[in-house]
Amino acid sequence: MKLLRLKITDPKGFRSLPYGFEHHFRSEWTLQEELANQEDFAPFVCAGRNGSGKSNLLEVLGAIFYHMECISLENRPDSFNHDPIENPKGFLGNKANPDGFEVEYFANSPSELNNNKNQVRLKICKEIEKDPQWWIWKDSPTEWEKLEDFEKEQKTSFGKVLRRKLLPQYIICYSSGENEILSLPFFKMRFIQFDEYWQALKKQEIYNNQPEARMICLDNSFSQAILLCNLLFQDHETLQPFREDVGIEALTEFRIILRRSILLTPEQLESFVSSNESERETLEGIVKNNPALNAEEDELGNTHYRLNILHLLDGDEQSSRMISALKRCATLSYEDDSNDTLILDYWVNEATKQAFRENFENKPLSLFQAFQVLLTLNLYTVSEPLKADLYQSNSHYISETVPTLASDERIMRFKNFYFTKQGVDQPMLLKELSDGEYQLLHSLGLCLLFRNTNSLFLLDEPETHFNPNWRANFISRLRQCFTPTKEEEKRPDKVIYSQEMLITTHTPFLISDSRPEKVLVFNKDKATGEVSITHPEYNTLGASINKITMNTFGKRETIGAYAKGILDDLRKRFEQGDEDNETLIDEIHHQLGDSVEKLLLIKAILANEEDASKEDHEEGKP
Repeated sequence: MKLLRLKITDPKGFRSLPYGFEHHFRSEWTLQEELANQEDFAPFVCAGRNGSGKSNLLEVLGAIFYHMECISLENRPDSFNHDPIENPKGFLGNKANPDGFEVEYFANSPSELNNNKNQVRLKICKEIEKDPQWWIWKDSPTEWEKLEDFEKEQKTSFGKVLRRKLLPQYIICYSSGENEILSLPFFKMRFIQFDEYWQALKKQEIYNNQPEARMICLDNSFSQAILLCNLLFQDHETLQPFREDVGIEALTEFRIILRRSILLTPEQLESFVSSNESERETLEGIVKNNPALNAEEDELGNTHYRLNILHLLDGDEQSSRMISALKRCATLSYEDDSNDTLILDYWVNEATKQAFRENFENKPLSLFQAFQVLLTLNLYTVSEPLKADLYQSNSHYISETVPTLASDERIMRFKNFYFTKQGVDQPMLLKELSDGEYQLLHSLGLCLLFRNTNSLFLLDEPETHFNPNWRANFISRLRQCFTPTKEEEKRPDKVIYSQEMLITTHTPFLISDSRPEKVLVFNKDKATGEVSITHPEYNTLGASINKITMNTFGKRETIGAYAKGILDDLRKRFEQGDEDNETLIDEIHHQLGDSVEKLLLIKAILANEEDASKEDHEEGKP
């Protein structure tokens, strides 16, 4: 997808983005240039001082597409949907935050539109307390047409199916810091994905091995899954970004531990009862008819109910369900009856990788979606009232309300994750990597994982733990991730994917590797708090770090504040004129390293000395 325009039409605005805020991501000229050369990936780099509103742009895009995704979902939890009596604060399509917006973008054209072009220009408009409306751009005549009117012309209604196809294929969020304002809608979507499986488990319905919702917050809990999928599936050429900086060579072994059953709380048991009204007269009948449930008695004769939470994901040896597939790929698997867990060990070689390719559609994303489902099941302890509050919340502290499970209480966890690394004799544990290495593998890994999709990436300061060299290389590494391999280029059926990425940063190196039209400079008005976005008025591509630091971040000095204080004191001593210049210059050299500021001060001292010498000469002094 390609973003074209965003406008906030909610009188309340959105965070620091005021009513009437509008940004055009591309001019017609740059749009046509990009469409003609779609393989040249370049992200939008959002820069500015701390608190200038950079994250708010990413947040509002996440909020808008979250609302549109929720409208199009077939599987929505009962505690999520609006009910005038039971859940009056539940989700409604005509109420959003922001409640008024316009967003315009290019997307792949689905067959239903009968469009002879690969892409279609779309606009979504939402007015206050009204349902969002879809518009399609028509080249002849050149005008916008309501999607509903198009459907009337075709004498059909495509409903949610078409509208889902018109949204980005995936919306991926990654935030390296503690700021949760960006991840809030994605965090809610994680619970929707959990409830989709939970509802299917209660009603014994078929589950499709992947969540319906396509918004994903790839926080640190997914790091091991992201890295595993890439190391198991990607070829040597594709994994080059991993080797360039971190030096990762090959995966050697890992373990997956799956906890099969949980003891149901009275509240959870009641939810199974209420979902089977026809059998409500006897709990025994419900247990009998649901193979995932089991009754057991303790030593005191009290009956407890246990749920095989993995029931819909497991099958026989020939089953295509994800746990059956993971078993077929394992080098060794065994059951630990003492705590009802399944242990899967993998010693990785080419045969292991081939087994994963055969069992997961030869796609790393298929394996990731299996891991995504299993990891989401770790939310099983969250109560229905807490989930209902979470769905309605705008709090920035959502994650703090969710219980953190001990490792042995989790449904899924990874262990013994070993790989080889350049310059290290023995295989290393993933946990042994530094924060910067972890972060680089995570951010590049999610790009490789979703490289063959038409998705929107929202990355909030993904380079915070990088050293200067990695920061300087980061844009190049991202480009490598999205560049087709030689094998992909040879394919006659080659598909061109269109990813859109927005990155917030305080790193001048990212700006120096971007053209001015791809750099969004944020400024916040101190009096009103309103945010504005401009493009740099100079050519940023290849510009020096000093120039970018001065023009974009308002930092004119090239040295730290403490060193500048020392230099200012030395300057004052020079201006007082009470000291020998040569002695003062020696002290400057002794105290301070080389910098532009130091050279300017020494130059001023020498120039002053030269002027004084000329005056003495003119006055005839020796």
